[in-house]
Amino acid sequence: MTILLILSAVFIIAALAFYAGKLLFQLKKQTQLQKLAQQKHQQGLQQHDTKLLTSVALIVQALQEQQCDLSEGCWRISVLLDSLKTTTGLSEEFPAIYGLYNKVKGMAILDERKKLEKKQRMRDDYNRVMFEAEYQDAVIEDLKLLEKFIQDNILPISQIK
Repeated sequence: MTILLILSAVFIIAALAFYAGKLLFQLKKQTQLQKLAQQKHQQGLQQHDTKLLTSVALIVQALQEQQCDLSEGCWRISVLLDSLKTTTGLSEEFPAIYGLYNKVKGMAILDERKKLEKKQRMRDDYNRVMFEAEYQDAVIEDLKLLEKFIQDNILPISQIK
């Protein structure tokens, strides 16, 4: 009888140990899958940001080569930087770019601009030119900082084509 009790106890302990081991193995596997899913998600966010920063780099280059109006470039850059998934607070890092954007963002564009009276279009153009003159030096400095930011986060602008 004692042997039967001892064998039953050993069997129960072995079964519980096997079950605990199985649960630990499942937990480890689930943890690895969660870690892998999180890495894939982070990689997706990084790819998204790299794509956006590549676009920003092209706009920076266009602004530096004066192929684009300062206000248009700042508008485009601000919208793209605000769309980044892994970085925030860039309006504080590039205050001139965002400052000029905030001055011109309310102005009519495209079809809305065409609907404006000539006087209003001229007034908007005048204001835009004045804002660009006010922010020009500061935006140029921000563009240098932004170029460094892009280089630190993806690759040099000269390699983007």
